[in-house]
Amino acid sequence: MLKDKFNRIHDYLRISLTDKCNLRCSYCNPNDLAKGFFANSSRMTANEIDQIVSVFVKNGVKKIRLTGGEPLIRKDAKEIILRLSKYPVELAITTNGVFVNEFIETFKEAGLKSVNVSLDSLLKEKYFSITQRDKFDRVTDNIKLLVANDFHVKVNVVVMKDINDSEIPEFIQWTKDVPVHIRFIEFMPFTGNKWSSEKVFSHKQILNIISSKYHYIKLLNEKNDTSKKYFVPNHKGSFAIISTMSEPFCNGCNRMRLTSDGKMYNCLFAKAGTDLLTSLRLGNNIEPLIKECVQGKSFMLGGNNETKNWGNQTTVTHERSMISIGG
Repeated sequence: MLKDKFNRIHDYLRISLTDKCNLRCSYCNPNDLAKGFFANSSRMTANEIDQIVSVFVKNGVKKIRLTGGEPLIRKDAKEIILRLSKYPVELAITTNGVFVNEFIETFKEAGLKSVNVSLDSLLKEKYFSITQRDKFDRVTDNIKLLVANDFHVKVNVVVMKDINDSEIPEFIQWTKDVPVHIRFIEFMPFTGNKWSSEKVFSHKQILNIISSKYHYIKLLNEKNDTSKKYFVPNHKGSFAIISTMSEPFCNGCNRMRLTSDGKMYNCLFAKAGTDLLTSLRLGNNIEPLIKECVQGKSFMLGGNNETKNWGNQTTVTHERSMISIGG
């Protein structure tokens, strides 16, 4: 069991399979961000991911989510998914949705039931302006494909003021006849994404927009939930809000992150990671490093919460961009 000094049990591991992506979303992988993609020699192989995961599972990990960059652009993504499916964990994935149709049979074979798809606009032109790629039809078709095949589909929407906040009611309307679960995410600060507090559309503001058109009911949250969940009566789907900026939810955090070059982070906003891959390649036992990393976890926001201006502070001092740490 992995427990930090605040007595929080950590049983959820997020693994970034790659720091590369085929989209150029402004909040994650902006065009003017120095790429610095990891060389293949410094990236975990499928076998190394398997070895590292075995140590985490031995120490109580019950859920694993594969992230990126875009995890499905790895040539060995199918192999990795099937390798990890042998463990007694809940396996899930977060993707931009472009390649889902090529992997749906692999998802089924692996027993993977939950898929998060990023989609920040329901308007084709605006989707292009955010992602710089003409993939809207492909992504929405793949969401339909997942729903038709009975996957639990969560749609991740990063809400940015004056960019896509006006579309919130349309996302809620989508849940009326389609069992998708919309997750509105507050805009978070990372290297290169030009974050400012003025661009954040908060949990409260999102609910105000929704309440002007819909009557919603709050759902009970589970112990380690990062989202506040709601539903509109008689809608097949639901919605949730991830309020990282306005109402942090660090008290019950159970998450750990592993980057594609084998660095372990105990928080999305941690300023530095622990190098597991080098130690593994040297033939060392990585279990003490994992436990030490969890023990060193700050109570909230990676220790960046000393001032009210922590978001701006983090954009300067954070070691990684969003695309390289895996979200």
